Amino acid sequence: MNVLWLSWKDRTHPAAGGAEVISHELRMRLQAEGHTVTLLTCGYPGAAKTEQCDGVNIIRVGSNRYTHPMQAALYYILRMRNKFDLVVEEVNAAPYFSVLFGKKAKRFLFYHHLEREVWLYEAKRPLNYLGYYVLEPLATRILGRARVPLITVSESTRREMAAYGFTPKDTAVISEGIELQPIEQLDAVTKYRRPTLLSLGGIRAMKRTLDQVKAFELAKAKLPALQMKIAGDASGAYGQMVLQYIASSPYARDVAYLGRISHDEKSALLRQCHVITVTSIKEGWGLIVTEAASQGTPAVVYDVPGLRDSVRHKQTGLITEADPTAMASSIIDLLQDPHTYSSLRRSAWEWSKHITFAQSYQDFKGAVGIA
Repeated sequence: MNVLWLSWKDRTHPAAGGAEVISHELRMRLQAEGHTVTLLTCGYPGAAKTEQCDGVNIIRVGSNRYTHPMQAALYYILRMRNKFDLVVEEVNAAPYFSVLFGKKAKRFLFYHHLEREVWLYEAKRPLNYLGYYVLEPLATRILGRARVPLITVSESTRREMAAYGFTPKDTAVISEGIELQPIEQLDAVTKYRRPTLLSLGGIRAMKRTLDQVKAFELAKAKLPALQMKIAGDASGAYGQMVLQYIASSPYARDVAYLGRISHDEKSALLRQCHVITVTSIKEGWGLIVTEAASQGTPAVVYDVPGLRDSVRHKQTGLITEADPTAMASSIIDLLQDPHTYSSLRRSAWEWSKHITFAQSYQDFKGAVGIA
């Protein structure tokens, strides 16, 4: 089968995240089973226009996420029309409208999540309001009426998409997968001597990292030994604001900013910290939660789409109101109750063993009708 995959980011893109990890794994597995896979994606400084990665043919068109879909559509029409049996359109804010490319191929839309509130946090005015109130809702309704089958990664996204015309019978929810192997023995893990919170990932407005720092400050008033580790890119304006806030905090000495870290450093942090906190405005699933679970670390997260899917409240972690005070209260309760902490930690670890790329690929094949 000849497969075309449309996505504005490939795994090597500087802005790549968890969504790109799962998409890369799916494409790689398609190729390994004998299918020819082409990724039509967006360029970035220093990237080759064409290359092959893990057997997947990569073509990069344009360099701006908002104009790239139009450039990619034109590229397809002029050079690639009717050459594919299967087209997977991965939508991230700006769709390709591949339903208009022709009728020969089977077509599927792949949404990790709708952007919606992310526009208000990440885009500049007036684009943020235009995207939130007009562009994304209008485009999504058009796609919903086109009756193109939908693939997504969580029940939260499935329910959100239903409001735009995507029916349950045309929607498939596939498993996520994680890169980290779950640790073999939970009891063999050594945590930091002091109770430690972990914030991991890009320090961006939609991640609301500052809320995690404020929750830490509130919790530390009750847990004097508490410390915090923060890892991720803080080069943007929001990241710099968070670092300035930390520098002026009365607990600045107990907050360590580690910057961008390696894969091995990430694994070590996930094992050694006691709790990971996640406060995103929304996620498709929340891969970092499952990765932490695989290393024996439970999560305290905000009650938002994606995170309420990757955490089972009071079973594998705690879900709180989207407020630093509520998060701090949950952190205190969890760290002051060794029995509950041990139970959540073990359940999270056990659940992580079932969230694999192998399962994700089997779900994906079922969704697109590949034997």
